[in-house]
Amino acid sequence: MSKLGNLGARLHRGEVGYDFVANRKIWYGISILITITAILGLTVRGLNMGIEFQGGAIFTTPKTSVSVTQAETYAQDASGHPAVVQKLGTGGLRIQVAGVDTDKADQIKDTLAKDLNVGSEQINADLVGPSWGEQIASKAWQGLAIFMVLVVIYLAIAFEWRMALAALVALIHDITITTGIYALVGFEVTPGTVIGLLTILGYSLYDTVVVFDSLKEQTKDLTKQTRWTYSDVANRSINSTLVRSINTTVVALLPVAGLLFIGGGFLGAGTLNDISLSLFVGLAAGAYSSIFIATPLVADLKEREPQMKALRKRVMAKRAQAAAEDETYEPQIADEPQDATPAVVGQRHQPASRGRGRGRPSGKRR
Repeated sequence: MSKLGNLGARLHRGEVGYDFVANRKIWYGISILITITAILGLTVRGLNMGIEFQGGAIFTTPKTSVSVTQAETYAQDASGHPAVVQKLGTGGLRIQVAGVDTDKADQIKDTLAKDLNVGSEQINADLVGPSWGEQIASKAWQGLAIFMVLVVIYLAIAFEWRMALAALVALIHDITITTGIYALVGFEVTPGTVIGLLTILGYSLYDTVVVFDSLKEQTKDLTKQTRWTYSDVANRSINSTLVRSINTTVVALLPVAGLLFIGGGFLGAGTLNDISLSLFVGLAAGAYSSIFIATPLVADLKEREPQMKALRKRVMAKRAQAAAEDETYEPQIADEPQDATPAVVGQRHQPASRGRGRGRPSGKRR
């Protein structure tokens, strides 16, 4: 068995573990700091919305020797708006100019034809109206809202409302961080970005539900014992599924990292950046939130219940009593009989009165 597999087995059995729940204030603080940074990025820089959302024109040219940088300059001079240029596999260029109407598009097309030294009829122009982009954005928000509502309803039925609330907070946490990274990096937001966001929400929810399912099983009849508090069991649930969550996230991140860093960065396929960045950031944030946010938040909410408060008092009282008994216990190490059983550390010494009088006549028969 590999070291990671051995560690996973020991975590599952509770032989080792890290107290995630006890350190929850640290994780909350880190998440709040990252979220504030993301919100500031959204407020100050804003999102670089693609042409599909704000309307504009897309010009596709035949094969040309003009570089991408030079074509961006030509397109910006011709339109008066920032342009996004991508090199196509055919050797041509794909030029996106946002915020232009039909009349302006024809003028830009003629100007680009002169600058690129190609015929105007060889440049294909596709117009995207702003109303269509608004509809796409509206449908995206509607789909996200419906997804959130269905998630809360399902988790409230399958588990309980506290777990549904914690999962909702974790999902909002993931969306905020991902969109904030888009604002800070400046990548273009396209329909592919929306698809990536919905995909990572599914991954994040999967990791959270795995931990919640383990927590639900381990907390059955929890109040009938005095050994573990709810937070103890929640922490054990995180540790027992930790290696599984890490493996799932790493396996999912590897191909996405290939799309983002190799496809979009090294090979220059800029069209992959929109969806690959949302997947990469969202998967990492989802794994973090399922471990450090969702389950500790459930433990916080559950520990406020009267039954769980009473359970914690009983568990703490029993642990204090056991600690006091361990401190006052002094094992007997002298005058032991030769045939006596060796003393075990932590084992209570049996009173000597049980063996007193053995072999001595008592004068009574039983």
